[in-house]
Amino acid sequence: MKKLLFLAAAVLFSTTVSAQKFADLDKSPMDAVFFPVDAAKRAFRKSAEPQIRVLYGRPALKGREVFPGITKYGEVWRAGANESTELLLMNDATIGGKLVKAGRYTIVITPTEKAWTIHINSVNDGWGSYGYEPEMDVVTTSVPVTMDSESVENLSMALYSPNNDNVVHLKIGWGMYRVEMPITMAK
Repeated sequence: MKKLLFLAAAVLFSTTVSAQKFADLDKSPMDAVFFPVDAAKRAFRKSAEPQIRVLYGRPALKGREVFPGITKYGEVWRAGANESTELLLMNDATIGGKLVKAGRYTIVITPTEKAWTIHINSVNDGWGSYGYEPEMDVVTTSVPVTMDSESVENLSMALYSPNNDNVVHLKIGWGMYRVEMPITMAK
């Protein structure tokens, strides 16, 4: 009898476990960039605490054009895929000449041919730019677009300090397009 009960419990348990499924993988994987670059590895490397983090989805071109195609000039774009792109400032900073308090923000972009307007918005945890509320912009700044000779297949972002000072650039590249937004960290 004990063997029969054990066998029944084992069958019930195995069917319950196998019936549970993992969510399908997104076609646009999530990525994170930090400044300083090695800040995420501070637990096992001597590295500084993070000052800035950006979380974003990395869509791929897959033979498509960025403009017009995946997104359009003059329309608000989430600067990534899936969830809204998140900017986390660990300390106060100046962006576009305006003080931005430490905290979590959403990055939304309105691209044009010559410049991208970057909106730092206080509405968090949205999907794409569908919940974008312009009145909640903390700062809006325009940065020039440059064209590179090498195409980047997946949307990519980087945080770096070209002069190793308190000015950090958020560099965004996709296809041949490149923009850089300076962020001046409070000392």
